[in-house]
Amino acid sequence: MSLGQHQNVTIIGDGGMGSVLSMLLCEKGIATRMWGYDAGQLAQIERKRENAKFLPGYKLPESLIFEPRDDRAMEGADLIVSAIPCQYMRSTWKRLRSHVPDDVPVVSVAKGIENGTLQRPTQIIWDVLGRSRAVAVLSGPTIADELARKLPATACAAAEDEELARRIQQTFTCSWLRVYTNTDVVGVELAGAMKNVIAIAAGIIDGVGGGDNAKAALLARGLAEITRLGVAMGAREQTFAGLTGLGDLVTTCVSPTGRNRSFGERIGKGQTLDQAQAATQSVVEGISTCKSVVALAKQYGTEMPITRAVYEVLFEGKPVRGAIEDLMSRRPKAE
Repeated sequence: MSLGQHQNVTIIGDGGMGSVLSMLLCEKGIATRMWGYDAGQLAQIERKRENAKFLPGYKLPESLIFEPRDDRAMEGADLIVSAIPCQYMRSTWKRLRSHVPDDVPVVSVAKGIENGTLQRPTQIIWDVLGRSRAVAVLSGPTIADELARKLPATACAAAEDEELARRIQQTFTCSWLRVYTNTDVVGVELAGAMKNVIAIAAGIIDGVGGGDNAKAALLARGLAEITRLGVAMGAREQTFAGLTGLGDLVTTCVSPTGRNRSFGERIGKGQTLDQAQAATQSVVEGISTCKSVVALAKQYGTEMPITRAVYEVLFEGKPVRGAIEDLMSRRPKAE
């Protein structure tokens, strides 16, 4: 594979991140097409040239091609972007796998861990499309609305193949998005997934009026437990102190528009799980990820008290105040 940006990109998924990346790529003169699982919804986006559901207020480029047909979506592509929520990836790629061109790499922008299999997004792609497929992940503190406004942002392209990571870096780097490279795919994906659970906890603190001291402690101790599990699973410790770890964690926990933080805030204010979910149009990945992380923590013998507390509040009916009191009354120990 020669270095330089990809020239023909297909985005699988018509959510907010898929839409904003299509804007970036088209602006760079890269031929871009978008596929969505619902042809009617995709046609509506094409007609309005706006993703009113997931990225309202931003016009999509005239050069963006919308392709509802499974057999034509990836025709001629030299890079495929998987912009599908983690829990829907397997069914989507099973639907499309007979149409995926050979030797075309797939870069995932999903942040989650699949329930049941406990697989990361790149593992799901490998599982469905074959282990010989070149895969990568693009992750970091990248809130779609801010990207659409071209506010300065950073991300990380991670792949076992450094040359693939560098080419993805060239493809997505622009004047307002600086992309770094990494080879720690495990760490980058785990950090991106687990921070959503901590963000729910941050929202709960906002909902109950816990204050900035509590949120600062949550971020610090949340990062510590994310790192513990990540290292136990083979990731590099330094990854969690970087953009896809600490950087993404901070953004997700403080952004007023962050889905996971906003969902947690509604929980903190007394809404039920169903009520808080119903108020969110987009998928709140941290809900399902929380189940997977609790299972992984058990499997790897890793202590994750904050994640466990979020799980108990969401799925076991534990009162928020009781969960906070239990965390504060844990046995004193060294940091």
